[in-house]
Amino acid sequence: MSLLLRNRGALALLMLNIFIIFTGIGLIIPIMPSYMNLLHINGSLLGVLVAAFSITQLLFSAIAGRLSDSIGRKKIILAGMLLFALSEWMFGAVSSIPLLFIARMLGGVSAALVMPAVMAYTADITSDEERGKGMGFINAAITTGFIIGPGIGGYLAEFGIRVPFYAAAVGGLLAMLVTALFLPQVSKSGHTKDMINAEDNQEQSGLLRQLASSFHAPYFISLIVVFIASFGLANFETVFGLFVDHKFGFTPKDIAFIITFGSISGAIVQVTIFGWIINRFGEKKVITVSLLISALFIVLAVFVHTFWLIVTVTFVLFLSIDILRPAIGTQMSKFADNQQGYVAGLNSAFTSLGNIVGPLIAGVLFDFNISYPYLVAAIILMFGFLLSFKSKEVPYKQ
Repeated sequence: MSLLLRNRGALALLMLNIFIIFTGIGLIIPIMPSYMNLLHINGSLLGVLVAAFSITQLLFSAIAGRLSDSIGRKKIILAGMLLFALSEWMFGAVSSIPLLFIARMLGGVSAALVMPAVMAYTADITSDEERGKGMGFINAAITTGFIIGPGIGGYLAEFGIRVPFYAAAVGGLLAMLVTALFLPQVSKSGHTKDMINAEDNQEQSGLLRQLASSFHAPYFISLIVVFIASFGLANFETVFGLFVDHKFGFTPKDIAFIITFGSISGAIVQVTIFGWIINRFGEKKVITVSLLISALFIVLAVFVHTFWLIVTVTFVLFLSIDILRPAIGTQMSKFADNQQGYVAGLNSAFTSLGNIVGPLIAGVLFDFNISYPYLVAAIILMFGFLLSFKSKEVPYKQ
């Protein structure tokens, strides 16, 4: 029996945690225009608010990856889920801008703890050949969270603009309880002693040192692609609700429908044929094509003028994004060897860098012209497409 089949229960629990987190992230998208009006927030302040989440995620990602290697994946996941529940409750309960920032920063810490630990845990319980399939399942949970999150947000907002955040907090606590009871503890990717020695030899004593040391790693170009992809996609996602609200006058339910419809195909691909796609074409080709399609369809989003055209463009765009994310994660995990937590932390750190710069620029550009964030995102993603040709092929192990 394969490793993946033997650990399917653990994988299901990992999927549950990541699903809850991204449901909480996704539910804010359709209600954000209304929430901004309630709290008198402009595009620039929204960009800073979104970036605050990613700044704290960045600051804690690298150390969180190392902690998952040293003290165990499960403990880090539980701590992250507790902070997630607290941040969602706080974001719904408070009204002052400083407290909103604190809530978002707590959410960033929770994501920094959970994401590397879940990715590293998945690598621990899968073989090299199964890695793409395992990562596909995890990213399917992410996609499904984005699918259900906006729908839940759009529906629950009918009972009150703050209700969706309270629902996310309750979901986070329930997921933490189930995980505490049923998720097995793994032995730090099965190579505890080797991993600790490798970490000690590299003297990875802080975020800046880790980022600097990654410059000489065989996966450095891949990390730059991670940053570029995150930058471009954060531009798109940060202002999507505002874009269709200003351009088409869409309601929270309209926005929820578009995101839900556009994300369904990605989830189906991730749980069915993503592993086959990776094994057939390789991570490098899949990443390159996905970046190109993402860039082209973000440009198209600027020029469409009807509801069903924006639905169609978003459908293809989300599909390419939902293939790109797990492809990059799979590529990084195969480079990582016995340092899954460390490399997953770096992956999360570079993702956070993109998620910091992207929303900041998107928010400022949106206040000038609603189309500018998308045009800049397309340019950045096209640069990532060109750069991806220089990335190394992942070494395959029998």
